[in-house]
Amino acid sequence: MERCVVALEEKIRDYLGNLGFEIYPFKVGWYNEALPPAFHLPYPDNTLAFVVVSIPAMFDKAFKPFLRNQVLKKIRDPIDQCISYHLTLVKQSLDNQQLDIMYDYEMLPNRKPRFLAQTAAHVAGAAYYYQRKDVQQDPWGEKKIYGVCIHPRYGGWFAIRALLLFPEVEVPFLLRNSPIDCVTTEEKRITLLEKFNFHWKDWSYRDIIEVKDKYSEEQKMYFATPPAERLKLLNLQEDLQKNANY
Repeated sequence: MERCVVALEEKIRDYLGNLGFEIYPFKVGWYNEALPPAFHLPYPDNTLAFVVVSIPAMFDKAFKPFLRNQVLKKIRDPIDQCISYHLTLVKQSLDNQQLDIMYDYEMLPNRKPRFLAQTAAHVAGAAYYYQRKDVQQDPWGEKKIYGVCIHPRYGGWFAIRALLLFPEVEVPFLLRNSPIDCVTTEEKRITLLEKFNFHWKDWSYRDIIEVKDKYSEEQKMYFATPPAERLKLLNLQEDLQKNANY
């Protein structure tokens, strides 16, 4: 079984790695034990799952080629469609292997997210989820402070996109990889949470550590543009009108 799981992981990684994605395996039980029951994933504890994250290279390696080659449907953000397209191809490539995919933008009927992306990234060892509880001398009083994940190589220049869950694959033998604590001082953690909560629009929290790569100016402009205006930015409006009947 271990050999089959390694082969499965390599197959997924070989495809997605060339497109600017990373995958990290984890057991559903690790995720569930970190959260209250209302947020648990409805699978046995030993079920194999992967968290999928996009790194800066995804924009040029996956997204721009997708825009050139695919017919867009005016239903979601083009980035969401691109990721769905590639993960659907992954699913098809696995033949009869049962695979459930959860996307970061999906909501349950009660308006809760289908999964908590930052918790998943943390338990899988992809990125460290820095929260208020990681600061000993809390300076914020009654203010609401949201946590943020930092990737050890890309800082905040990445995104958590999806979960891949394999209901028929159990991995009691899977060893846990702890996320790398790369924002190690109290001062830097306070700075990180301050920047993320109160100055997130200036991108500065993403550079809390020295990074291997970051979003290009083109990519930053795209993500800084309101979703309703992104198609215009990409000169896609006419294409969508032509393909409105697809």
